Amino acid sequence: MKKTILALAAVSMVVSSCNYEQSSITGWDYDNKDNGDFQKAPFVEQETGPNLVLVEGGTFTMGRVTDDVMNNWENTPRRVSVSSFYIDETEVTNFNWLEYLYWVKRIYADDYPEVYKNALPDTLVWRDKLAYNEPYVDYYLRHPSTRDYPVVGVSWKQAVDFCAWRTDRVNEQIMIREGFYNHNPNQVSDDNFNTDAYLYGQYEGDRNTDGVDWEGPNSPGYRNVKMEDGILLPKYRLPTEAEWEYAAYGLIGNSYGENVLERRQWPWNGHAMRNPEEAYMGAMLANYKRGRGDNMGLAGALNDNADITAPVYQYWPNDYGLYNMAGNVNEWVMDVYRANTAEDETDFRSFRGNNYQKIARDEDGYIAEKDSLGRMIYQDIEAEDAKDRRNYRRADNINYLDGDFETQLSDQIWKGGEETEKGESNGMYEYGVTSLITDHSRVYKGGSWKDRAYWLHPGSRRFLDENRSTDHIGFRCAMDRMGSPTGLGSR
Repeated sequence: MKKTILALAAVSMVVSSCNYEQSSITGWDYDNKDNGDFQKAPFVEQETGPNLVLVEGGTFTMGRVTDDVMNNWENTPRRVSVSSFYIDETEVTNFNWLEYLYWVKRIYADDYPEVYKNALPDTLVWRDKLAYNEPYVDYYLRHPSTRDYPVVGVSWKQAVDFCAWRTDRVNEQIMIREGFYNHNPNQVSDDNFNTDAYLYGQYEGDRNTDGVDWEGPNSPGYRNVKMEDGILLPKYRLPTEAEWEYAAYGLIGNSYGENVLERRQWPWNGHAMRNPEEAYMGAMLANYKRGRGDNMGLAGALNDNADITAPVYQYWPNDYGLYNMAGNVNEWVMDVYRANTAEDETDFRSFRGNNYQKIARDEDGYIAEKDSLGRMIYQDIEAEDAKDRRNYRRADNINYLDGDFETQLSDQIWKGGEETEKGESNGMYEYGVTSLITDHSRVYKGGSWKDRAYWLHPGSRRFLDENRSTDHIGFRCAMDRMGSPTGLGSR
């Protein structure tokens, strides 16, 4: 009888354990409240965010592809690899920015009007002392006829703020779609959905449900969504220079096996700026300035059909399905400009501009409360945080190996005959004295409606201070791709 009872108990345990997936390293059940309810969320692949295109990564030759007519010697060709990532199929438009402005005004205008003011593009960039451009100053951003044109007058910092805002709005929509939150158009000031604030438990909001069912230790029966659940998307951001250039070439459509059939000079094959196909013979492939005084050609036969910018879907996309990766507007990328980037950067996921940060904590070690705008507070890491690190030693690595004081002959430099203490200058890049480069100089690429064809090469690069804007620089957002580099269906 005793043996029978033990046998039945063993069968019962086997049957009950068959209801759960088991750990391959410990044998414990996943999602079983009786052993702590360590959960394994079902997950297939990362969701593709709105307007994003998956760019399958790989290796390519980055840098100059034509003669260095400017004699800059700052973009020598080199082989690099780029991980798969997402990027917008078009430039961010005026209408996209108006949506952003509407949200910012609705949330912050009463208590923090400066937030809305700081988000406004500089429409005065259109002014020219010897040209009549007032119609663009008054109407380009807001007139319905230009709503699908790329936004301009946006600084690098404003573009970064837009990416952060977009991250939160996309993730908020996902949380509403999945039933965790109710749609609440009455959010104001710090009561607005912020992804980081939610993940750190600093945002409550108008919940539709308490959260994910969870019967873990000391649990009320639910928990917040975590990144491990695969519901929230990674952050929108600007693409790195390497990512942008790789995406612009679109070599995935110009290769066979592991061989590139034809090295591209533009985002399309060949050396011409016009379409060679019979059906579209002679049509311009990009929006640019053909020559002095020729922004669009002759009436009745306009060459690119655009005197300034053009709608973001105006021209043929490249082989990744990306529009206007040459011409229309230049585009901000994430990198800080340095002349010798090609010599210094790592050949995998190349980028200059790292500044490592951590979440701010109070004197007791608890996470600091969010700020008055509903955002989490971050601060640069300190020497203590990196004392045992071998791969980095400080927060700011922007001028690493190029302009930092470790590359100087001493910890002090001389300027104007007077000794300057370490940290008061920009290293060997003395702005306004020997260079126009600072740690705030950001790269922009792609050429624009007012540039000659030379600047439309994806390998070309220029720079501008991150707080400045022009009538020919816009941007598009990117997002990290996690998991398989080829997407659904990959092994």
